[in-house]
Amino acid sequence: MSSHADTGLAGKRVAVIGGGPAGLFAAEHLCVAGLQVDLYEAKGSPGRKFLIAGKGGLNLTHSDPRPLFDSRYRERQAAVGGWLDGFDAQALRDWAAGFGVETYVGSSGRVFPVDRKAAPLLRGWVRRLKERGVRFHVQHRWLGWNADGSLRMATEDGEIAVQADATVLALGGGSWPQLGSDGSWMPILQERGVDTAPLQSANCGFDIDWTPHFSQRHAGAPLKPVVAHWHDLQGQSQQLQGECVVSEYGIEGSLIYALSADLRETLNRDGQARLELDLVPGRHDERLLADLGRPRKGRSFGEHLRRAAGLDAVKAGLVFEVLGKDAGNDIAAVVRTLKHLPLQLLRPRPMAETISTAGGVRLEAMNDALMLTALPGVFCAGEMLDWEAPTGGYLLTACYASGLHAADGVIRWLGK
Repeated sequence: MSSHADTGLAGKRVAVIGGGPAGLFAAEHLCVAGLQVDLYEAKGSPGRKFLIAGKGGLNLTHSDPRPLFDSRYRERQAAVGGWLDGFDAQALRDWAAGFGVETYVGSSGRVFPVDRKAAPLLRGWVRRLKERGVRFHVQHRWLGWNADGSLRMATEDGEIAVQADATVLALGGGSWPQLGSDGSWMPILQERGVDTAPLQSANCGFDIDWTPHFSQRHAGAPLKPVVAHWHDLQGQSQQLQGECVVSEYGIEGSLIYALSADLRETLNRDGQARLELDLVPGRHDERLLADLGRPRKGRSFGEHLRRAAGLDAVKAGLVFEVLGKDAGNDIAAVVRTLKHLPLQLLRPRPMAETISTAGGVRLEAMNDALMLTALPGVFCAGEMLDWEAPTGGYLLTACYASGLHAADGVIRWLGK
């Protein structure tokens, strides 16, 4: 990051609202440019969701090459690709290395810190920001604007007004509200004429109407490996191999998260969505017919499935869930079910428990510098913008990249 301190920005003050990765990274770039930066965080400390992500090993980014990396952002790949031109996956790894945090590429292509921890990185980051002059204000919840354009902040000691020459909003989406991203900013911006898309669950599980017998016996059981078959929004047949988990309410896990945008939008459009699972990838129909057609020798059909087709208890349970207790009477139907197990999805899981959300401030409501056209001098970054991506490091990378992009926009706007 180069210093812009000699461009007449000295003395200008920027308020960054939200202490997640997008807000912190915007603050970093702004203070290096010579601006006075105040960062406001509603909770008692910044980066709470970042720390929770670290419990899974802190998947920082992904090793996908571009433009494959950009394609993970679906309808928004062109816009997000523009942010990534300024700060991509390798830049994020280099940035982490600046804190002594080395990274490695895992077997799935995901990139993790060697120690797989978020806390050391966050501590070093906040310390460096403070040393560079960023002023942190925790327990400060943004409430909108006063009539004179000042920012309204709720604090433990009552409401205060904050003056700023520019503002960066990095308020998160609507998932994990207990960590700060509760979507309460939506009506504030809508009242000011900012166009938003409704917040929706992303990277989420789905409800399925299991029988009590099945859900009680198999909730928490992993399904691996399986191949998911579904239709995308254009009606094209798609498939992907991976792992998922049967839950008490339905199905979740990394494979389901990867398809969740298509499945959610299909539910929105059609009121229903169907997913099919190949429970025995690598075993073709003819072999299964032969294997399952062998004499059972007095064994139960569940035991026969285990021995002849290599099924574990949860996969065998799914066969009975679909075909009923007399499944063993029709081997051809069992084979069809094993290769194309039909699952009728009812709804996505609630936003509060999902990894991320779709929706937010529409990119069409902003200029290319991420400044709101309805509110000059107000920029937005991170997950509060209307884009989505699967898990795998793509979410964090775009949050960083958008924070930098918004900060660059602020610097150019204030420097005019």
